[in-house]
Amino acid sequence: MNYLNGENLSKDLGERILFKDLDLSINKGDKIALVANNGTGKSSLLKILAQVEEPDNGTVRLRKGIRSAYLPQEPTFEEGTIQELIDNSSTHIMAVIRAYEASLEAQTANYNTETQRTFENASAAMDEADAWDFERKLKELLTRFTITDYDQEISSLSGGQQKRLAISLAILQNPDILLLDEPTNHLDLDMIEWLEKYLSNSSMSILMVSHDRYFLDSVCNQIVEMTSGRLQNYTGNYAYFLEKKAEMEAAQAAEVGKAQQLMKTELEWMRRSPKARTTKSKSRISSFYDTEAKAKSGKKTQDLELSVKMTRIGGKILELKKVYKSYDDTIILKGFDYTFKKGERIGIVGKNGCGKSTVLNMIMNLEQPDSGKINRGDTIVFGYYSQDGMKNLKPQKRVIDVLKDVAEVITLADGRKVTASQMLNLFLFPPQMQHQYVEKLSGGEKRRLYLLTVLMLNPNFLILDEPTNDLDILTLNKLESFLSDFGGCIILVSHDRYFLDRIVDHIFVFEGQGNIRDYNGSYTEYRLEQEQKLKDEKKEAKAIEVAVKPKTENPKTKMSFKEKYEFDTLEKELEELETEKTNLEAELAANPTDFDIISKASARLTEVLKLSATKTDRWLELSEYV
Repeated sequence: MNYLNGENLSKDLGERILFKDLDLSINKGDKIALVANNGTGKSSLLKILAQVEEPDNGTVRLRKGIRSAYLPQEPTFEEGTIQELIDNSSTHIMAVIRAYEASLEAQTANYNTETQRTFENASAAMDEADAWDFERKLKELLTRFTITDYDQEISSLSGGQQKRLAISLAILQNPDILLLDEPTNHLDLDMIEWLEKYLSNSSMSILMVSHDRYFLDSVCNQIVEMTSGRLQNYTGNYAYFLEKKAEMEAAQAAEVGKAQQLMKTELEWMRRSPKARTTKSKSRISSFYDTEAKAKSGKKTQDLELSVKMTRIGGKILELKKVYKSYDDTIILKGFDYTFKKGERIGIVGKNGCGKSTVLNMIMNLEQPDSGKINRGDTIVFGYYSQDGMKNLKPQKRVIDVLKDVAEVITLADGRKVTASQMLNLFLFPPQMQHQYVEKLSGGEKRRLYLLTVLMLNPNFLILDEPTNDLDILTLNKLESFLSDFGGCIILVSHDRYFLDRIVDHIFVFEGQGNIRDYNGSYTEYRLEQEQKLKDEKKEAKAIEVAVKPKTENPKTKMSFKEKYEFDTLEKELEELETEKTNLEAELAANPTDFDIISKASARLTEVLKLSATKTDRWLELSEYV
């Protein structure tokens, strides 16, 4: 069943075409990942399909009755508190709730056939939208995303908190189609794993842009790759996509190779004297040009050569001795001791707000510990990729000038020297992009440029705080290759589980209140250990519960005389209550304009319904022994 169609969609930014004449459909049950390099228009295509941005050409059609929700990469909200946002939300469910409240108020003020019909329709809509306990479910979800103060001003929320708020609102719209732009950005690992399971088990159709490869593998059943303004569909998860893409590229390369060999022969034939050319077969000439086009169709893929020359590391690297740090009641470090060794690679994981970035800032001497010492080796050259560092890129500067401010020429590990322009080209900034202004770059392109400025410092100790946010998968793969070969030390804070597993040797787990656990293994191994521990604890708790639970001797099989009398009495009382209910409803229908009668009858009807429900429960309980 087709839910959403985008037909002949085109978008350009004036100086470059993002995509042209694209067709993309989302059907019931589809969970699609849109994969492309930065700057190719992934987010723009998502906005167009969400109908929050207009295409230059083409149309978007949403099937009648189908509801969609959109999560932008950087959500924006109007001024006000979280509670005001919830109350004034223009989502489908809030519209249903407001319609129900209005119909209830209208029926109370003026009970008649019309208001009763409106109320019944509004109640049915509440049932269909599953909106009766919307506020409870929303607050439960916000609590899971660590948002509990509903009187807090939205403007005071961090970017991560706003992203979590936006995810909660999008999920609870209960849409048929969910459009997600980098949903895992700013979420800690526990939240990502929860969202991953939720979306995997959900019946919603999904179209997402994400760089999180574990997330894509778990959630998606289709991959749509966008290259050179075209779409290529693959049925399967991300791992299957990589396999099939490699097979397809190998087949294409073989075809191009054959065409290039054939072209050499045909080119000699074409180069013969003009006189001979007049007698040539027209079909063979035409075939030559087809072969030439095929031979030249092979892609010349740019590669990220990140092997820069590294300063030699001395004996002393980095020592943290009895370091304490806290903010108010939040303890970040409590007497932390650690001495770094050569080539050590450490991942840092923990919930948002536990102080991971604060520790990195202290190492970089940007913040001071409350007590203790942080000793840095004289030969250490830090390369610090911070979450906020991209703000230092000046919007009105050209890309080439940003890099020249760091270094005009750098030396690679093999001794070769490359210019800033050559390095940019290796980083997928072709010459035509190097003279663009920074403000014209996409978010991922800015991060790629910022990463390059860090690496060009020739560091021997890399500190990377969420480096994978907004980077495309091609850049991530190349960055992983570089870090795998990097001979210096690495501290990595990341919510990208695949990235952590590939890069680090062991992890610091920030457990809260200053407790840091040094786990010797990968993140996946740590999570498996935690899951097994949780299963064992549940199993042990269940065994204790069974052991202490008193055994019931001689289970009850029949009613006592007193209960039999109560059972018979309840049957008569229920019949009387049903008769009274029918009479009250008839009285309300016969006196639609008499407020006194309506008020008294409505009050009594409420009492009758409550009594009937209570007595029915007791009757059902006793009926088990009849």
